[in-house]
Amino acid sequence: MSDKINLRKLFGGLQAQMIAQLNTNREFIEHPGSKGDSLENTWIEWLRTYLPNRYCVDKAIVIDSKGQLSHQIDLVIYDQTYTPFVFKQNGIFYIPAEGVYAVFEVKPDLDKGNIIYAGDKIESVRKLFRTTTKIIDRGKPYNPRALTKILGGILTIETLIKDPTIETHLKSLKGLKSIDIGCAVKNKSFYVNYIKDDSIFNFDRDANLTFEEHNDLVLEFYNKRKVKNIEFSKKNNSLVTFFLQLTRYLQQSIGTVAAIDLSEYAKAINFEIDEEI
Repeated sequence: MSDKINLRKLFGGLQAQMIAQLNTNREFIEHPGSKGDSLENTWIEWLRTYLPNRYCVDKAIVIDSKGQLSHQIDLVIYDQTYTPFVFKQNGIFYIPAEGVYAVFEVKPDLDKGNIIYAGDKIESVRKLFRTTTKIIDRGKPYNPRALTKILGGILTIETLIKDPTIETHLKSLKGLKSIDIGCAVKNKSFYVNYIKDDSIFNFDRDANLTFEEHNDLVLEFYNKRKVKNIEFSKKNNSLVTFFLQLTRYLQQSIGTVAAIDLSEYAKAINFEIDEEI
């Protein structure tokens, strides 16, 4: 028995399985709504399987403490440690904006219309109002941290358009609509490399910013960043390169979301939370 494994073949096998499952759903499910649900569920289950357990993955609507909500999002990667409540009503998840790491639109094809539509969906989440509050770690209190970026992407089975055309469509999305990452599993994955200023989030923790100031920093970050270049993967490793890049973003670019201030949500029912024991 060999004491080594061929990682290229292993990753290739995972991609072949994913393509087969997506193709089966596309070819044999005729109802448009059911077909869309099946594609979304395939991606959701795949990411649930391979992402670390700290990340939850569901189809959801994202809400904020002011009662605003996003469009229905095909796939949301979110936190339930620092954002401990998620509502489920009539089969629909309602997730507080503070807990969101990433949002994805799921479509059969990567084309202009779906790229633009994905941007609109991503914007509907990023523009929501988020809170942040102090935490206690190993007995030591820490002031509220900066809000984190929300990753935006698109997941499809295939694409028939060339890389330069994809680049043109991605570059047309500005500000909160901008896309970070995507995968057309039969053809390629991509990520967008931005010229950006992450230093605006490195403020003094004693600064005691208001919620509005925290949200303004996020808006400023997205409005100022510009596309530097877009990197495309090879056809035979589209799925694994997407997954590795996604994991890199989640763990090392975003980290852990800021803790939600539950008192802001309690105001909706005229209840005041006692912060001391």
